[in-house]
Amino acid sequence: MTANGVYVYAIIPAEANLPAGAGGVGGPPAPLRLVGDGRVTAVVSDAPPQLRARRRDLMAHQDLLLRLSEDGPVLPMRFGVIAPDTDSLRQQLAGSETEHLATLAHLAAGVEFNLKALPAQDALAAVLAEEKTVRRLRDAVRRRPDYEANVRLGEAVAGALSRRAAEAGKQILHELTPTVRAVAGGPEVHGCALNVSFLVDRSGSDAFRTTVQRFADSHRARVELRVAGPLPCYSFVSSRAPRATTAAV
Repeated sequence: MTANGVYVYAIIPAEANLPAGAGGVGGPPAPLRLVGDGRVTAVVSDAPPQLRARRRDLMAHQDLLLRLSEDGPVLPMRFGVIAPDTDSLRQQLAGSETEHLATLAHLAAGVEFNLKALPAQDALAAVLAEEKTVRRLRDAVRRRPDYEANVRLGEAVAGALSRRAAEAGKQILHELTPTVRAVAGGPEVHGCALNVSFLVDRSGSDAFRTTVQRFADSHRARVELRVAGPLPCYSFVSSRAPRATTAAV
């Protein structure tokens, strides 16, 4: 261990192994090792000095989590979690072993997909064709153009685009929910009508993507769907243990 502490990537079952050739954060990549004496173990490396959220390190962290998840369940840590030393980390793992095992069982054979629904691009023609209020304001501007009328028209168009995206977002959420293992709402994102994550069986990843794409194609005048995944299952881990400091990012 270095004076900078122990960088914690994930908690995995004790019988799991590290991926061949995998490295950690830092330049050069820090060697990985396992810490733990019970039925769960932590994947760690020496924490590099002055750790920052550089793209190289962010990608190294996520790539390792995805490689680990190919071989079994993974309780992922967010980027920048640092334990003071291996002894305290072992104590924390032992004290929360039952909780960690339950979480790992819940995440087994699962991956996370994030879905965002945004107002459709280049959908003005559809809005004018389907929204009477917007069409009436457009006609009023044509008859008597002025600044206030244009503002009202712009606000009406923006409102209609947002509402249509929100309605489509609710519809795709309703369609997807019965097909997945769990759903977790994400934080509000400016300009985004829906931000939600799904815990999906790894074997069902292609079917999930196909469903989203089919919906997006048939509702392109109402919503733009952006799907990301497979991702580490951050949104479905209720505990962020081990309790540790977080590096400046």
